[in-house]
This record gives sequence, C-alpha cells and structure tokens, in this order.
Amino acid sequence: MPNPLLDAADRPFGLPDFTVLETEHHREALEAGMAEQRAELEAIVGNPDEPTFDNTVRALEASGRLLGLARRIFHNQVAADSEDALRALDSEFAPLLAAHGDALLLDPELFARVSAVREALDGLGLDAESRFLVERTWRRMQLAGAGLDDPRRFRLMEVNQELSRLMTRFQENLLAETNDLAVPFRDPAELDGLSDSQLSACRAAAEARGLDGFLVTLVLFSDHPFLAQLTQRESRRRLYEASTQRCNRGNEHDNNALVSRITALRAERAGLLGHPNHAAVVAADETAGTPERIDEVVQPLVAPALANLEGEAQSLQSRMDADHAARGVPAEPLAPWDWSFYAEQVRRERHAVDTAGLSSWFEYERVLTDGVFWTATQLYGISFVERPDLVAYHPQARTFEVLDVDGSTLGLFIHDVFTRDSKRGGAWMNNLVEQNHLFGELPVVCNNLNVPQPAEGEPVLLTLDEVTTMFHEFGHALHGLLSDATYPSLSGTNVSRDFVEFPSQVNEMWITWPEVVAHYARHHTTGEPIPAQVLQAMEAASTFNEGFNTTEYLASALLDQQWHRLEPGAVVDDVQAFEREALDRIGLANPWIGPRYRSTYFSHTFAGGYDAGYYSYIFSEVLDADTVEWFTENGGLLRENGQRFRDEVLSRGLTRDPLQGYRAFRGRDARIEPLLARRGLG
Repeated sequence: MPNPLLDAADRPFGLPDFTVLETEHHREALEAGMAEQRAELEAIVGNPDEPTFDNTVRALEASGRLLGLARRIFHNQVAADSEDALRALDSEFAPLLAAHGDALLLDPELFARVSAVREALDGLGLDAESRFLVERTWRRMQLAGAGLDDPRRFRLMEVNQELSRLMTRFQENLLAETNDLAVPFRDPAELDGLSDSQLSACRAAAEARGLDGFLVTLVLFSDHPFLAQLTQRESRRRLYEASTQRCNRGNEHDNNALVSRITALRAERAGLLGHPNHAAVVAADETAGTPERIDEVVQPLVAPALANLEGEAQSLQSRMDADHAARGVPAEPLAPWDWSFYAEQVRRERHAVDTAGLSSWFEYERVLTDGVFWTATQLYGISFVERPDLVAYHPQARTFEVLDVDGSTLGLFIHDVFTRDSKRGGAWMNNLVEQNHLFGELPVVCNNLNVPQPAEGEPVLLTLDEVTTMFHEFGHALHGLLSDATYPSLSGTNVSRDFVEFPSQVNEMWITWPEVVAHYARHHTTGEPIPAQVLQAMEAASTFNEGFNTTEYLASALLDQQWHRLEPGAVVDDVQAFEREALDRIGLANPWIGPRYRSTYFSHTFAGGYDAGYYSYIFSEVLDADTVEWFTENGGLLRENGQRFRDEVLSRGLTRDPLQGYRAFRGRDARIEPLLARRGLG
C-alpha cells in the first residue's frame, strides 16, 4: 500500500489520507524525511559559492519539508490516539530525531555560513522578515551550541539524545498511571453531588473498560474538578490521592528516577553551553531574558497570594466545622481534598454562584458554534464550515474549514474534545501544517481537550473550567490560523514560551462578555438564557478563591524554576525530599494545597517543552490583563478592535520581536496593575 504521508503535499490542505495511515507508514516517512533533509543540508554546506541569504538561510528554511509534516502528524497521533506499537516507535525515534536535529543545529560548517550571512546583513537589502529570519536562525544555532569545540559539542549531542529518550519515557509512564489510577465506584451514592451528565460519563467510562458501576478518569493536574462537587469526603480523598500518587508508587511507571536524571542532564547541558543552570539557558531565548527578570515579576506575587490563601483557609475551615457539627461528625482539619468542595459552599453562600450548576447552560455544541466560533466571527470576520468529508486522525475529531472575510479559505480547524485511554491528559493546540508563503501552505490546526463523554444520546454539558479551556485553546488556534508569515519557522505560535500563552489567555475574556454569553449560554432543555443575576454574581465572585488559584499555580511555576536552577554536576537522589524542601524554601509549603502539578506528573516541565518555562503563564497574563483593559476601554467586541489585534499580534507570529508587536498594538509596554487587580493581589 502506498504511504499516504509521502504524497500528502499533493492532497487537499497537505494532509495524508488518515483512513489508510498505519504505524509503519510513520517509520518510513520519518526515515525518508531525515534522509531528504540530510541531503539538502549537504548541498548547502557543500555549495562552493559564497554564502548568501538564498543559498544558505532561505535554503535551510526550505529544507526538511517532508520531515516536518511527518513529525507533526506522528507526534499528534502519539498524543491524541496512541497504542503500543506507536508508543514503541516513539521511544525508538525520539533519540534518532534528537540526533538529526543536533546534526543540523550544531553543524560548524553550516553555522559558519549562517554567520557569514549575518555579518553581511546590512548590505543585503532584505525585507524586515527575512532579516529577522537570519538573526533568528543564527541565534537558535548559537544557543544550541554550534560554536562549541568538538569534545563539548559531541557530549552535548549525547546529552540531548538521552534527554529525548527519558522525556518520552516520562510521558509514557504518566499516560499509563493516569489510566491505571482511574478511580472505580460501585455505588452512585459515593458520587453524590455529580450531575446526571457527569454520572453518565462515569458509567460509560466503566463500561468501556468492562467494569461495573462507575469510573472517574483522572485529569492532568492535582485538583480534579469533581472535588468541588462530591459530597462524600472519602470519595474526595480517594480521588485526590489517586491524582497525586501518579508515577510515585515505586512500580514500573515510577518517574522519580527520571526526574532526577533529566534535571541532572539539563544542568550538565547548561554547563556545556556556558550557563550557570538550565533556567538561564531557557530564559536567554524568552522575552524574560534572565532568571532574575522572572523572579522580579513572579516572586512579589507570593506574599499577597499567601495572605489571601490564609484568609480563605480560615473561612473554609469554619464552613467545614459547621458542616461537621450539623451532621454530628467530629471536627477535622481542612485537607487538600476538602478545599474545592467547601470553597464552592462558601462561594454559593456569599455570591449565590453554583459553578457546578452552570453546566446546564454550557452545552458543548452551543459553546463551540454560538460561543467560540461566533466570537471569532465578530472580532476577525472569519467563519467556519464543518467538513465531514475531510476525515481526521480519529473518528471523534471534527474538521472545519475556516473562511476569511472575503470568503477565501484560511485553513482547517480540527476539534477533538473527548477523553479516551489512548489520549494523553490535559488540553493543547498543535499544528499539522504550519502556515507559510514559502510553500504556499495553509494552516491546519488542532485543539485537543479531555471532556468525559456521556452515554449515547445524553447531552455533553461542560463545566465552567471546560468552557474556559475551550476558549483558551481556541486562542492558540487563532494564533495559528490567522498567521501571515513567509517562513514556516516564524509562523503562528512559533514564538517564545512566555509570549505564546498571551493570545490564548486574551481569548478567555469573551466567555462572560455580555453579547457573547447571551449568544451561547442557553439551558440545554428549555433554551432559556442564563439568568442575568447569575452573571452578575459570577462577576462579583471573580476574585473569590484567587488565593488558592494563584498559590497552586505559583507553587508549580517556582518548583519548576527550583529544579532547573541546579548547578552543573548537581544530582538529586531523593526527588520527594527536594520537592518538599523547595516548596518550603520559596514559602509555598502548606497543609491545605499542593502544587498544581507534583514533580512525578509535571509533564509540562519534564516532557512537554515548558522546562524552566512554566512561569510563562503568569508572564503572559501580564500582557493579557493589560489587553483586556484595552478592549474594555475601546468598546469590547468590535470588528475594528479584533482587526487591530489580528494585524499587530495574531498574524505576526515571530516575524518580529513579539514585544515590539505588543507595543504596536497597545501603544506602550504592559502594566502589571491590571493583573494584580484581576487576581485580588493589589
């Protein structure tokens, strides 16, 4: 059977025929792609002519087209619909792909040619984007270690290959543990507090595994959403402990040794590159620039967040004591599995907001078409047409053609919303095809979520958190879909980690914007709009529990920094002790809550590309909160406002310095005060 990946470029939207795609096709395409790019690189390096933009930098940018597509399709499949053979192939190819990437980035002859073009840059008469490509290409190679001597360069390549194997294994272990530790319940009384739709999803999850009763599948982070609803304390405890024990049970999926080795190798790598630690290596290529700058923004948030947390804890303890007294149950101290449940009780009493009850107004199809899509139409003039004829990589994934204002095709959007055992946890956006004018390619963008699927015929009702995730991930999708870049490496979301979350966070502002929520938040049975008093109460409660939310996040962001500020040669033998001591050292160890992610299941930092970069969310949120202020001051959901944001931010990708784009949009640098007000930290 012909390999559908090898002729994908000739098919609609550059996608393979997924209906005939098999595991071995991935192997063949990856091998062919690497061989093709090696030949292209040899031609560049072996060119006897003097280095020019066209014969070196542009040629390098144009190389690896097949490999790029094959890698994106393969890694999407591994993340969204994996199986044993595919995971085995991932483990096999991770070090091979790392070695191939190093052969490119660390090639001294190629670096010499790129450096020669950079030195002559002012006399080349290039447009601004091409100039930026030269600088960016040189910078990537320089930061990767292309200028090292041979012994250090060869050791760096060994380190990179080992890291690729270990990070792949970390993710495999986490997927296995997340599936293995799903919590079974036999009696529906144990799940008292869940909605009918949620119970239906739990029953369907149990049936899918051939189990009786109900099965609660785990989410990526520590504080499972059901903890806010389950009235039975023992059920909450079981769910919380299952979530936080992942990959820390001393079994074949334990990640402690992997965390120790990954951090040691990253520290060694930093030393080879001439940096004091891995955090410095990462920050050098971010908008932050240095770890010290990260500290300047993040550390001042800790004390006010903790002050808010302590006040919240007192309120929740009082509410829990009253609850236990009313039921004749002995008083007990507030535990991590109690926080979200009693926070909801207090929220309901103070603000008349029941976040669990909101699901009746958040039916999936309405949220997607009348909320997410409709908002994009109002702001950017784009529209969406579902294309069932364009079959995606899984039967649950839906494909939409995206049309611009003039009716021309912008690209494709693939939405894959439901959880399954073959999908990794969390939610994410990724490209299958990156927009670029170099090859005339339109973007193909995916959003993956992990919403439990109810039984057939039951409505898909989303929690407020899931609605937020849908809008957030679609903000990333817009960044890819509205890209207008010549070169693929500068397109869409190929920006620094501490900027990439900015457009996605901005898109969250529309969830409760009056015109938007009135359009999509309709009761799934009556069609009635969500009551105005509920929206008013939600607004009044906007900073409620922010001590918890901010502290939980900061604990993970600063734990990530602690792991990656280890000096070269440092090795942590006891991962759990290091985590406890690190949290205590930064002042975020407390009995009520832990980090959003503990080390052994912190896939963002040990498998997901956010190593020493989890701070990015709060860094980007400074821009986001300032931008929300701008939209609010300028009339909100207006076509001209969306066009300005599209022109200066979303369409630009990395074709210029991202902060330069922000200044062009906002007219100044971002202020931190809107963020402090939003999180109740002022």
